[in-house]
Amino acid sequence: MGAIKRIFSYPLSIIFYLFFGLTLVIFHPLQWLGVKIGGAKTHRIVINLMNLCLLRCLHALAVTFSFKNKHKLPANRSLIIVSNHQSMFDIPLISWYLRKHKPKFISKIELGKGMPSVSFNLRHGGHVLIDRKNPKQSIPALSKFGKFISENNFSAVIFPEGTRSRNGEPKEFAPTGLKILFKNAPEALIVPVTINNSWKLLKYGNFPMGIGLHLTLEVQEPIEPKEFESQELLEIIRDRVISSIKM
Repeated sequence: MGAIKRIFSYPLSIIFYLFFGLTLVIFHPLQWLGVKIGGAKTHRIVINLMNLCLLRCLHALAVTFSFKNKHKLPANRSLIIVSNHQSMFDIPLISWYLRKHKPKFISKIELGKGMPSVSFNLRHGGHVLIDRKNPKQSIPALSKFGKFISENNFSAVIFPEGTRSRNGEPKEFAPTGLKILFKNAPEALIVPVTINNSWKLLKYGNFPMGIGLHLTLEVQEPIEPKEFESQELLEIIRDRVISSIKM
């Protein structure tokens, strides 16, 4: 059965990349119009639609997705969303499902140029671009970002593993980024998130794509940061994120 799926994955991947590329190309000028005509609010509407379209592109691969959340998240409070990282599709999953909380991402500086729609959004959507090899740039940028999301009741999304897991197995969490956010957005509620199966989209590499998958996003029990010391807080966050990872 695996060999048959691999054969079908080639033509389906071509169809997927066609729709995926068209989505990025179409939404690039729409974002520009949103920023120039309607400002940040209109830009967010365009981005929400783009993320929904990007997720729908996965249907070309016979991929489905679902969301699980037993917890009521506050509407008028900033959040620090901490997630495991398995593929680039973790971003539209989080962006679409938690869109009401205005998620803003921490991204590597290289993505700030060269990619239609993606780079424009990272530069104009309130996200932060950091040079992970340059603490003199990244630490002040993260500090400013933490204050920004706190002052505007936005949500910061951070992948503390740094790079995505290529087999679904969680990596160690780097504590620096989280600690900076805790310090500069002390009132933010911490929301652990677990994503499953998105790594399987790229199990053969960028081509062909994995097919017939079911991606899931589960919101874990939120954490009040003031109730814990820094190290204990980091351990609780990681435990909750990885608690529902399925290998």
